[in-house]
Amino acid sequence: MDPTVTHQRLTDRKRVAVISAAIEEFLAAGFDATSMDRIAARANVSKRTVYNHFPSKEVLFAEILRQLWDASHTGEAFAYRAAVPLREQLIELLMRKLRLMNDEAFVALARVAIAAGIHSPERARDMVARLGEREEDLTVWIRAAAADKRLRISDPMFAAHQLQGLVKAFAFWPQVTMGQPPLDKAEQQSIAESTADLFLARYA
Repeated sequence: MDPTVTHQRLTDRKRVAVISAAIEEFLAAGFDATSMDRIAARANVSKRTVYNHFPSKEVLFAEILRQLWDASHTGEAFAYRAAVPLREQLIELLMRKLRLMNDEAFVALARVAIAAGIHSPERARDMVARLGEREEDLTVWIRAAAADKRLRISDPMFAAHQLQGLVKAFAFWPQVTMGQPPLDKAEQQSIAESTADLFLARYA
């Protein structure tokens, strides 16, 4: 095997180990109390290795946030379909959101981001702004349905926030802040259907 490839794989593994250790440390101690020394010890690598990958704790935290944003935008964008019933499309779209919120890695990253944001309003504003960008697919779908005269909505972004709030009240905040168990498939389906019905009763 090419020594260069072997070295790169080892480097990649160390980088993943550092990020995983940082997530655990941020969750356990919070952003301010976490040090690069503690992250290195938990990752079982040298402090120099940590700094080779991430020149500061802020850069490392930013990488964790990037992974959170990337996770929230997996798969192809959900496109509006004029010939398909709105309820069917909306349930499918909500189920995509619910599956993401059910992912343990996503929940762990969200806890880190929220905990850090509580202690730094400036950091929190940045996180909210980035998360808003990643929820754009829902806004786009609502805007398209409204343009097709199938929804009566003057502010698609506001309606998208309403829809997100309905879902997160059951499938995100209880799990992230209260440690409640993730929803099973039947619960996800029930929430998607009831949320879609409530939303369409107001706007369709």
